[in-house]
Amino acid sequence: MNNEINILILSCGTRNKIVEYFKETLDGRGKIIATDCNDLAPALYEADEYYIVPRITEDNYLDKIFDICKKEKISAVLSLIDPELSILAKEKKKFLEIGVKPLVSDYEVVENCYNKYDFYQTLKAKDFPTVETFNNLDDFNSAKKLGKIDFPVFVKPVQGSASIDINKVNNQAELEVLFAKHDDLIVQEFMSGQECGADIYIDFISGKVIQIYTKEKILMRAGETDKSVSFENKKLFELLEKFVKCQAYIGAIDVDFFEKDGEYYISEVNPRFGGGYPHTHEAGCNYMEYIINNLLGLSNKSVIGEYEVGTYMMKYNEIMMK
Repeated sequence: MNNEINILILSCGTRNKIVEYFKETLDGRGKIIATDCNDLAPALYEADEYYIVPRITEDNYLDKIFDICKKEKISAVLSLIDPELSILAKEKKKFLEIGVKPLVSDYEVVENCYNKYDFYQTLKAKDFPTVETFNNLDDFNSAKKLGKIDFPVFVKPVQGSASIDINKVNNQAELEVLFAKHDDLIVQEFMSGQECGADIYIDFISGKVIQIYTKEKILMRAGETDKSVSFENKKLFELLEKFVKCQAYIGAIDVDFFEKDGEYYISEVNPRFGGGYPHTHEAGCNYMEYIINNLLGLSNKSVIGEYEVGTYMMKYNEIMMK
């Protein structure tokens, strides 16, 4: 590894805080390089250097990323969007061959998260409490007749992020219209309980869960947490730690779940920094420090639940001029 730690953040978009936190934590020991396909992605301009790159679907995308890695002597690379995680995970070997550590879980693990029905089946097979999910109308209708589910329900793409194309459906007619118009939809039960999230860090060296920071979501916008309040529950920590170990995640991940009648139901996992991570960081749980320690060959000690409860995060808008 180079003496400097140079970290490449892909598809940075509007995740300015993630770039800022890496720069602050690195504190001159290296550089933060950011990329995006849009030169109006504001997080680009928080980085030490930035590159405008092709879209991730373009044939020459990876060649451009490899060129940047070599030119900037990159130590580690991560992405902030779901579709790119699979690309990084699939090409882990090629990155490692040029001395770059991809900060992402293995390909099969990432793909399982991205396909919501596959993820549901995995949870059911391993007996983790989750949200009832159906990938076709016949199975949903059968469950409805048996009284296992009823309207309202949520209908969403089997693969997707940022709460795009999610619809709350109140009756059979609406449901059938959506399934007639779109392929690859799933139906999920409407959870009336408290929506929550957890930022979890799994050490790259020891494989142990280092921190679990949990918060109740107060307000959501475009799939990201706008307002939240921290809490802790030892029963929940045990459930999440068992789940994470079972799934072989690594690094920083974001888990969505619901609390209903004292029980917790796992909903989704984003195997990357989630939109609500700033709450975790500002509360003193610095996952960038954990990453840098790992890149230096140091494992982190477990500090699960070592944070103040009852702290509120409130996001607000900033302006950047170019």
